[in-house]
Amino acid sequence: MTTRGRRGWSRLGEMGAALRLGWQAGPLLLSSYVIVTTTAAAIPVATAWLTKIVLDGLTGERTAVVPAAIALVSLGALALTLPHARRYLRAELGRSIALRTQDRLYTKVNGFTGLARFEDPAFLDRLRLADQAARHTPGQIVEGALGITQGAVTVLGFVASLAVISPIVTAAVLGAAVPTLIAELSLSRRRAQVMWKVSPMERREIFYGRLLGDVQAAKEIRLFGLGHFLQGRMRAERMRANEEHRCLDRRELVTQSALSLASAGTAGAGLVLAINAALNGAGTAGDVSMFVVAVAAVQSALSSLAEQAAYTHQELLMFGHYLAVDRMEPDLPRPERPREIPRGGDIELRDVWFRYSEDHPWILRGVDLTIPHGSCVALVGLNGAGKSTLVKLLCRFYEPTSGSIRWGGVDLRDMDPDDLRRRLGAVFQDYMSYDFTAAENIGVGDLAAIGDRERIVTAARRAGVDDVVRRLPHGYDTMLSRSFFGEAEKDDPSTGVFLSGGQWQRLALARALLRDGCDVMILDEPSAGLDAQAEHEVHRRLRLLRAGRTSLLISHRLGTVREADLIVVLEDGRVAERGSHDELLRADGPYAKLFRLQAEGYRDEVAVIGRQP
Repeated sequence: MTTRGRRGWSRLGEMGAALRLGWQAGPLLLSSYVIVTTTAAAIPVATAWLTKIVLDGLTGERTAVVPAAIALVSLGALALTLPHARRYLRAELGRSIALRTQDRLYTKVNGFTGLARFEDPAFLDRLRLADQAARHTPGQIVEGALGITQGAVTVLGFVASLAVISPIVTAAVLGAAVPTLIAELSLSRRRAQVMWKVSPMERREIFYGRLLGDVQAAKEIRLFGLGHFLQGRMRAERMRANEEHRCLDRRELVTQSALSLASAGTAGAGLVLAINAALNGAGTAGDVSMFVVAVAAVQSALSSLAEQAAYTHQELLMFGHYLAVDRMEPDLPRPERPREIPRGGDIELRDVWFRYSEDHPWILRGVDLTIPHGSCVALVGLNGAGKSTLVKLLCRFYEPTSGSIRWGGVDLRDMDPDDLRRRLGAVFQDYMSYDFTAAENIGVGDLAAIGDRERIVTAARRAGVDDVVRRLPHGYDTMLSRSFFGEAEKDDPSTGVFLSGGQWQRLALARALLRDGCDVMILDEPSAGLDAQAEHEVHRRLRLLRAGRTSLLISHRLGTVREADLIVVLEDGRVAERGSHDELLRADGPYAKLFRLQAEGYRDEVAVIGRQP
């Protein structure tokens, strides 16, 4: 089979998938929509025949005039009513399909237990397009399929009517319509090509536009005078996209104008023949009327069919992104019979090697490490040493390329990922700031407690953020965002507030501390955004809270890890040395050098202050 043939079958398969979604979302709605659409398609044909009967009756036998006129009135009423019913059914079915497809899409996304796909730009781009498709495209494909059906019913009805009047004229009309159909389909493929060609330009244009209105970018844009620079780039992308669309529009103008003239010539010649036949007694006034209506309807319907096919083709291309995500295999395998996670066991990394893909360098190189139960282990090292990657492996966001990680002797790959993560608490360096209330921002750390205000307040106190939250306009019910206010609330500061970086970090710490029943606490730079006093207070509280609990602490500030039971120094993906703070200082290795480097900075500052009068 040719490539074009395979693509054609693929498009048909995608249309079938969209129609199945429509049926699953609302079988009664879809059935009603089909009935209304096909009825609306048949009305013009029936109206033309009834008009012919009335005209023939007025010039000949009049017995059928009154029934035909009554039927015409009834069809007119139906023709006026059906569009409203069709509009309602289309909207209701579209909402039902969008709800189902969006739910299916994010059920699939939530089923990806690892991070690999979310750190892949190609997947994120496809997911963005899939999200757009889930909101509107399946309903529009169903609408397109029924639009094609409606056009086909109308065309077939009028072609049959023309064939009764004049087979020769029918053949001529169809012959003139075929080039129109071919040209429209060719233009539709060209439209699809242009859409894909300008898509990166439009994405860049959107990026620049969002950047110009982004609150985080506003400071640098104004400080460095980037506004006109970014606006110029946005304008350049728009002009490039406009030029592509302009070339396509010119081609359509020339092609469709030429085809319209050819169709008009064919219709004119056929009309002359029909009138001549009527004058010679070989036809009736009703035949002429039928011919005029049928020719116009066939040409219009064929043109509409081609446009509908082109539009549906474009929507199918977009829907392909949704189906690609929907059909993805799981990123990390789940064990068929997950093993229980033992309580009180050590965590062991046995000859762990890891890299993100075969094209990337090794991040971890043969790491052997034991994290004893109930101890505090600190990971230190320069940027890129592999500290955060090791944490990702412990959370089973990735799996080791080789080697294994065991908890109490059980390989993490033999555990259910959800059960594993319920036993972990974590504060990540790149913590999330949710556009939720303060209580919800803490409560998402343990959804079972999101409505338990007492536990949320306790976690906030432990993190040292309770006083900050209580001073907010609505306390724990204050929205920590200004994104969702209405027009009447835009000038009311109590509708939402912004927190400082340090306040957000303590809120994220409270989120982790809400999981007071977890076995392992992971603290990745938990005080990076805090001032010296707040940092000291946070670490004092953490020392109390992690007592008797296994904890893994990552920090570039070596003064915060000196009380850890075990300090592990990573260098180029390997364990360079390990031991207590005092042991590592005596070893005079990488840790001692880093510690003295940081300490010298403080000693120099103290010496300068001491020499001041």
